[in-house]
Amino acid sequence: MTSPPPAPASGLSYRESGVDIEAGDALVERIKPFAARTMRPEVLTGIGGFGALVELPGRYREPVLVSGTDGVGTKLKLAFALGRHDTIGIDLVAMSVNDILVQGAEPLFFLDYFVCERLDVDVAADVIKGIAAGCEIAGCALIGGETAEHPAAFVPGEYDLAGFAVGVVEKSQAINGTRIAEGDVLLGLASSGPHSNGFSLIRRILDVAGADLAQPFSGIAGSRTLGDALLEPTRIYVKPLLAAMQKVDVKGMAHITGGGLLENIHRMFPGSLAARVRQASWPRPAIFDWLQRAGNVAEAEMHRVFNCGIGLVVVVAAADADRASALLTAAGERVFRIGDVVPRAAGVPGTTVV
Repeated sequence: MTSPPPAPASGLSYRESGVDIEAGDALVERIKPFAARTMRPEVLTGIGGFGALVELPGRYREPVLVSGTDGVGTKLKLAFALGRHDTIGIDLVAMSVNDILVQGAEPLFFLDYFVCERLDVDVAADVIKGIAAGCEIAGCALIGGETAEHPAAFVPGEYDLAGFAVGVVEKSQAINGTRIAEGDVLLGLASSGPHSNGFSLIRRILDVAGADLAQPFSGIAGSRTLGDALLEPTRIYVKPLLAAMQKVDVKGMAHITGGGLLENIHRMFPGSLAARVRQASWPRPAIFDWLQRAGNVAEAEMHRVFNCGIGLVVVVAAADADRASALLTAAGERVFRIGDVVPRAAGVPGTTVV
């Protein structure tokens, strides 16, 4: 039997190997107040345990759970470049809660996964503070998550994120698009910018154009620089849509994420129908014009990659379009009548921008 080599004189530890348990404990204590502000009455146990207990709201007769998971992709690279970590968590929440919203679901709770090479408690706390802010906007509880250090197996100074949301919808009110019909209207809700999609192309454009993220840019409200405009967090549409659905019949919804306008809208349709979108029906935000010019990006590619200013599409009957628009506008959304539902002929794309 081979004898082990002599042990190091000082002895080995987990911290010496690159994992700091005390830092992880400090982070949990740091984020508890942020998570506490997101709590809902259905949450029985929250941050700190091996799992969290959440009961279903009693007002649902036939509750159906709806789940979604996502990340924020290479938008993280801009957060690293700018040293700003307090809003990327909003993006993380938005990507999942907007996805389950389109099924008609009310988000109940959210979990996050944060992984890094070595834990920086201040950076991680900023990220999770943003996650908690996103949960507050969406009305869901941040009930837990996982923080992992991967020494020598991850990029030093960087991290990655994933999120998981669970919501609930009354079975009879679940939205699956089967009631969408020819002649229905497409209402587009304004985005806050590129949201969290297309950033591999955006980063390539920045590189080719030699652009400076600190250069002045005022094309998005509140933006001071190009970096501000690109890092603007994804809009969360949950509360305005849930309120509107109590008063108007919403037949379908599409969250405009990866694949842009051309790949997402018709995902909610029966195969016999298509979306006809009128490009001139909404003002395209200046950030998309800048990206197209700086990268010489074809118009079709813009529509296939980016939301181009429309973050979520709602389908209603023509007779309900004005009322739905008024309700959503009153709730703080910018709403545009962007197109119609038409028959889909053989060989014709599911979504056409004209």
